[in-house]
Amino acid sequence: MSEHPEYNLKVVRQFAVMTVVWGIVGMLVGVIIAAQLTWPALNMDIPYLHFGRLRPLHTNAVIFAFGGCALMATSFYIVQRTCQVRLISDGLAAFVFWGWQLVILSAAITLPLGITTSKEYAELEWPIDILITLVWVAYAIVFFGTVMKRKTQHIYVANWFFSAFIIAVAILHIFNSLAIPVTLTKSYSVYAGTVDAMVQWWYGHNAVGFFLTAGFLGMMYYFVPKQAERPVYSYRLSVVHFWALIAVYVWAGPHHLHYTALPDWAQSLGMVMSLVLLAPSWGGMINGIMTLSGAWDKLRTDPILKFLIVSLSFYGMSTFEGPMMSIKSVNSLSHYTDWTIGHVHSGALGWVAMVSIGAMYHLIPILFGRKQGEMYSEKLIDIHFWMSTIGTVLYIASMWVNGLMQGLMWRAVNSDGTLTYSFVESVEASFPGYVVRFIGGAIFLSGMFIMAYNVWKTIQVCKVEAEAAK
Repeated sequence: MSEHPEYNLKVVRQFAVMTVVWGIVGMLVGVIIAAQLTWPALNMDIPYLHFGRLRPLHTNAVIFAFGGCALMATSFYIVQRTCQVRLISDGLAAFVFWGWQLVILSAAITLPLGITTSKEYAELEWPIDILITLVWVAYAIVFFGTVMKRKTQHIYVANWFFSAFIIAVAILHIFNSLAIPVTLTKSYSVYAGTVDAMVQWWYGHNAVGFFLTAGFLGMMYYFVPKQAERPVYSYRLSVVHFWALIAVYVWAGPHHLHYTALPDWAQSLGMVMSLVLLAPSWGGMINGIMTLSGAWDKLRTDPILKFLIVSLSFYGMSTFEGPMMSIKSVNSLSHYTDWTIGHVHSGALGWVAMVSIGAMYHLIPILFGRKQGEMYSEKLIDIHFWMSTIGTVLYIASMWVNGLMQGLMWRAVNSDGTLTYSFVESVEASFPGYVVRFIGGAIFLSGMFIMAYNVWKTIQVCKVEAEAAK
């Protein structure tokens, strides 16, 4: 960026490129385990390729490697642009980048080896947890230090969301990961039994709430207005959305523990708070989509805007579905079924991945010296958009059908009170859905390869243009 040479765009470039790389890695592992669930012989009896080891590798790679790099790239870019100052420390920013890559690499080695705490989304053992803490503290210092030395009086709303994400994830990570080390690769949680489950789902659901929602809403509040070239529909609504979301989200975790040993009052509290959560979630979705008021025609011609707006539609859909699934009577049907998997992926593929992809397409040309959104091929972005959308719809629709079928088969009883179907019969009936899920995931992954090619060609073109300018 020639007009603002004082910004540190190097670390943003690094994180942006690694977002694409880790996106492919994480989604490739996802497609492999989707294939294993369809054709179990594909694990070839190799322990390192077992579903139980690859599945946490997939979730960590997609959430923390792909999602984390996207969040760090965009937050470092947005905080500089909206505060009109350079990052407070180039050295610390570099430490955040390389430290985070080391965390990801450590996860990629330890999880296939079966070194795990067995806590959902917090499987990494204590030495890696300490590294995560150090990197996260450095990340917070860089982000908040930059906000504090801002040249603008106002703190733009995207930075509020990033701030909540950084603070909440720090608290969640530290308290859920408290453990007593036994060896270098094994530790035991300081919590026991039901308390351990409660703390885990306070963490687990807020990893979704703050890592996968608040952070990406920060992204949305910057890139949707920028790409649409319109102001945010309602700035007041964005502030109400922020405070309502962070006040309510932290209470929703117990809905993961319906019909367990958790006290009934805690289950009910989780359900009620999940239902209340619908209001701020939809407030944010409406605010993002209505930003296009007066510019709806751009959706016909701008594939980057398609990514951003369709991601908001999936955000609205999954934040309606989540509260509905938290209702105990619905949960009795959906719990432990593929419906939950479909719900997670309508958020992960439809919302998180698509808003990240849109943000990267907007950002990467700027980072390498071209105009906003000026990628090597707009046609390839459009193809990628349709592959992402079709892949996501196939994935979630197959899991909805499977989930409803499984729930109904498991609760079906004969007139004498015996079960109508065995568990194996429900697995057999799920096979067609697993085939469709594999196809949907493979289409989505193929789109990521197209993105990688487009990004690589864009960087090449930028280098040629820079040489010619000399």
